[in-house]
Amino acid sequence: MKKHIILIALFLGSLFSAQAQQYADFSNVASKTIDGVVHIRTIQTRLTPLYQSFFGFIINQGVQRKEYSAYGSGVIISEDGYIVTNNHVVQDAERISVTLNDKRVISATLVGNDPATDLALLKIEATGLKPIAFGNSDSSRVGQPVLAIGNPFNLTSTVTAGIISAKARNMGMIDNTRGMESPIEAFIQTDAAVNPGNSGGALVDANAKLIGIVTAIASGDGYYTGYSFAIPANLAQKVADDLKRYGCVQRAYLGVNVLEMNADMAKQLGLSEVKGLYVGRVVPDCAAEKAGLQKGDILLSVAGVQVNSFAEMMEELGRYNPGDLINVTYYRNGETHAVTVVLHNSQGTTEIVRKR
Repeated sequence: MKKHIILIALFLGSLFSAQAQQYADFSNVASKTIDGVVHIRTIQTRLTPLYQSFFGFIINQGVQRKEYSAYGSGVIISEDGYIVTNNHVVQDAERISVTLNDKRVISATLVGNDPATDLALLKIEATGLKPIAFGNSDSSRVGQPVLAIGNPFNLTSTVTAGIISAKARNMGMIDNTRGMESPIEAFIQTDAAVNPGNSGGALVDANAKLIGIVTAIASGDGYYTGYSFAIPANLAQKVADDLKRYGCVQRAYLGVNVLEMNADMAKQLGLSEVKGLYVGRVVPDCAAEKAGLQKGDILLSVAGVQVNSFAEMMEELGRYNPGDLINVTYYRNGETHAVTVVLHNSQGTTEIVRKR
């Protein structure tokens, strides 16, 4: 009997030991990064009609001004007070305040915003800030553990854990009706729990590096149901640098309309595998045309990165400025070709665009 008890105890001990090894301890990562995430409160004024009943008649008495508050998160990216957040967190805000993890409340100014990526850059004047260093989101892998840090439901400094579920997701979530730029979506998908208020918060890896800016939830009711999405850090860093330097984002264009390949298209084109992007149209006098690309070509890689989806291509192009040179490989008439392309801006030139 005692022998059986000892064997059971040893088995349970080994079981718990295996479970302890299975789940990584992220307490050090959390302690290194939690001070780099802030709570954002915005205030805006809305005008609403004011009605009054007078002897049974409804009379318009003009309008009334009413203040509304909204909340979100942000990530400190420099010791001198620059903060990255989502554009939808601060859009239309008349006043913005930031609450640090040490409870200091500081007014923030909007440096610039980019609706096409749903990113914005804020600035605060404060000392003792603890920024989160950018990591390389390109090197992140599906299955990799991550932490999401933010302020859901105004619960400050909330940390949740998960893994990267997918990369380069295009969900059609960014609404850019105010701008001329096409939305750029190449989200990192994760199962780390996020909820309203997490927007603009940090997605960090096991090395305490920022690999994404949390931006959206895939849910019918607006609450977490297993999927959340983050803007890749490499794209966020480029947007933040441009907003700081120029006041607007430098967007580079290849000048092609593409279709994602499927099995039927690959068969019709005589391809042995489904890969690349089919060029359906080349914009006249654009970067691609000047480099010799034609309708019917199949783009294989952009700047050395294989592209099999529109999101992957847009994510890669989103890191470059007008005038930059990139290598493009493509397939035509049974052969693979490589060409150097000089990227253009939206006006069809290579000039840097500055905020007016």
